[in-house]
Amino acid sequence: MRLRVVIILGILSLFYTLSSVSASPALRSAENHYVSEVEVSDNSAEQVPVTEKPLRASRRRVLEPQSRNASADDLFGISTPKPKLKCHCDVCRDSNFICETDAQCFTSVELKRGREIISYRCLSEPNTLSDRLPIQCLTSKVKEKEYNVRCCNTDFCNNDIMVKILRDKVLEDQELINWNIALYPLAVTFLLCCLALGVYVVCWRRKRCNGVRSLVVDDSECDRILRGHTIQDMIEMTTSGSGSAGLPLLVQRSIARQIQLVEIIGKGRFGEVYQGRWRGEYVAVKIFSSREECSWFREAEIYQTVMLRHENILGFIAADNKDNGTWTQLWLVTDYHENGSLFDYLTAKTVDTKTVLVMALSIATGLAHLHMDIVGTRGKPAIAHRDLKSKNILVKTNLSCAIGDLGLAVRHDVKNDTVDIPATHRVGTKRYMAPEVLEDSINPTQFDSFKRADVYAFGLILWEIARRCNIGGVYDEYQLPYYDLVQPDPTIEEMRKVVCVEKQRPNVPTRWHANGILHGIAKVMKECWYQNPAARLTALRIKKTLSNISGDD
Repeated sequence: MRLRVVIILGILSLFYTLSSVSASPALRSAENHYVSEVEVSDNSAEQVPVTEKPLRASRRRVLEPQSRNASADDLFGISTPKPKLKCHCDVCRDSNFICETDAQCFTSVELKRGREIISYRCLSEPNTLSDRLPIQCLTSKVKEKEYNVRCCNTDFCNNDIMVKILRDKVLEDQELINWNIALYPLAVTFLLCCLALGVYVVCWRRKRCNGVRSLVVDDSECDRILRGHTIQDMIEMTTSGSGSAGLPLLVQRSIARQIQLVEIIGKGRFGEVYQGRWRGEYVAVKIFSSREECSWFREAEIYQTVMLRHENILGFIAADNKDNGTWTQLWLVTDYHENGSLFDYLTAKTVDTKTVLVMALSIATGLAHLHMDIVGTRGKPAIAHRDLKSKNILVKTNLSCAIGDLGLAVRHDVKNDTVDIPATHRVGTKRYMAPEVLEDSINPTQFDSFKRADVYAFGLILWEIARRCNIGGVYDEYQLPYYDLVQPDPTIEEMRKVVCVEKQRPNVPTRWHANGILHGIAKVMKECWYQNPAARLTALRIKKTLSNISGDD
């Protein structure tokens, strides 16, 4: 029995010794941890350095400042609770974005998918360890360029200054915009816009150029025709007795490719006019700008109307599109007349009564040919010019005239009784517009309305020619119609006021009535510019009247 008691007491003594030995380091570690925490707290407040000292020295140094102001409770081992740390918090809306903790504050900066994410939070006590930083405060070297965090232990220490420090580390050698992601939608958007623009342009051109036949090259007799000595020879070869519209398209292209431009002789809203040379012959080359493509198609088509060719209609030779390396040029090749337009000729020179009749009769003859429809299997439709003026009439070598610039012309379909109005943004010249055009009361479905508007403009052209008639050294300076009533570039409103409201017309000098030819010309022009369209003369009637004046003379 005593032996058992001794054994039991020995075991208890050994157990007690082992327990004391194992508890002593733990107690020391806990005390060191407590002292370290206090020293860190004091360091933030009083900047007291933390050093490794023996347990008793540390405790004495920590407890001595407290003993100075210690209360009676402290002397009996009762300590005051440590105040909680206040931190900025980006998710704490209910507490005015402020959180409290017994641990530390932290700030993190993360770069995620090209977007910067900043977080302000508190660390909770269970996440802290005694001998190292909390795991939330650690960042891998590999991830440092994408994520960085910093912890601190003073009130509101996780502020913007810390954010700047972290951002410099995270964003170093980084781009805030991930171009691999950003460029993809931009490229897709750009391609879609280009596709939409292409579809729009195609649809717009089809709409604007609807019904205009393409200048397709498909003739096999090019070589035979090109062996002709002159352009006139080739035209006679292809049009004589056949009612053809003009040279075959392949011949037109071959001629256009062989033309050498000499000099510019005119400019307009459509483009430029050049003097060109082909096999020693001079031709006129009208080069349209690319935005006037439909006007080019339209004019080329009108010129190639069956049986249109006439001595008082500007002779058409070829139409072609040429690429000069920068843009596509649209060429319209016609006969060249060195005297230029009627406007240019009258500005520089005067005319006698004989020339007045020649010019007036040739213009009337050309206009009558345009307005006339020729019935037959390959007949010619009636055509109205719609932009008749002195600048669109060419003066030939024999001083007779030829009507040109058919870009705005309309054709009459006899079978369906419809008017082929071109889909173009161009309008006629305001100064030469008839009253019904200015008032927008013209009936676009009735072809005779357009012919009567041409007759009104022809009356103004007669007035321009008659002013320059030199009789006994007396003549007037060249002026445009209504020069004394409107400005040089009048608006439609100004012309409407003068022509439609006030019903004024160009002044006819009294001296014209003293000359038989000018008196007859004045009578015709007055019958051309009646306010009522139905009262105006027809082109054929004007032609016959002028022929009678010439016969009487």
